[in-house]
Amino acid sequence: MQAAPSYKLVQLRNGTHAVYSAAYDEKMHPGPGPAAEAEAVYVRQLKIRERLCAGEDEFVVWDVGLGAAANAVTLLRLTRDLPCPVRLVSFDDTAGALEFALQNGAALEYLAGYEAPIAELLKSGSVNFRDQAHQVNWQFERSDFPSWVGQNRGHTPQAIMFDAFSPARNPVMWTLPLFTNLFRQLDPQRPCNLTTYSRSTMLRVTLLLAGFFVGRGVATGLKEETTVAANSLALLDEPLDCRWLERVRRSDSAEPLHEPVYRQARLSADSLLTLERHPQFCQSVPEPK
Repeated sequence: MQAAPSYKLVQLRNGTHAVYSAAYDEKMHPGPGPAAEAEAVYVRQLKIRERLCAGEDEFVVWDVGLGAAANAVTLLRLTRDLPCPVRLVSFDDTAGALEFALQNGAALEYLAGYEAPIAELLKSGSVNFRDQAHQVNWQFERSDFPSWVGQNRGHTPQAIMFDAFSPARNPVMWTLPLFTNLFRQLDPQRPCNLTTYSRSTMLRVTLLLAGFFVGRGVATGLKEETTVAANSLALLDEPLDCRWLERVRRSDSAEPLHEPVYRQARLSADSLLTLERHPQFCQSVPEPK
């Protein structure tokens, strides 16, 4: 009997195609489609064009969850008219989705024009090329990201596209230790923002406890909000406030994952105390009702 394919193409309601992973039983960019979601949630929400325009030095982006490269390629396409050089570091524990995407580029469409750099990336693990106005250094770290990020190495990022499979399917990528280690990688003197598709209370609490400032992000597909985080409050357009903190107290799913096993739990007393002391929130926190 022939084994079932690890990946397959699926057509979304708007007619665009996306990649489905059998291992995680999830579609990649299931809402408006790969290119549209990558542009709205990751590239524009991270304000990458504006930040590239403001600087001349190499701009470092971490692409956590390379998958079929929708986020990475959309970032390159939307910034290639700018002269600032870009270092793009993509992370994934497999090249399978990217290999599948390259084989199905005609249906996916967003890969058009980037087939040669992607082929070299798959072959060598890195590729340097001129993309219109700017120079691109694209690296592929094929590794276990939680272990990698805990080793305190690599180029310090200025923007992070965090697009792992969901916590229920892939809890190892959403734990408090992982985000704490990720925050430690950042240079306090170098502003960095992070965005992800999730709006869950658990995720937002996790990011805050890890050290980030956290805000509400744009809507995408069926999600009313996404999430933006940063090591500088100035990078957030709509930070979470004390009213959000009051709702967290009542949530049945707010405590972070301390180990890579998915579960839902109310916020612990220690976690609540740490949140109340976070510099993002007012000093005088209302008592629980």
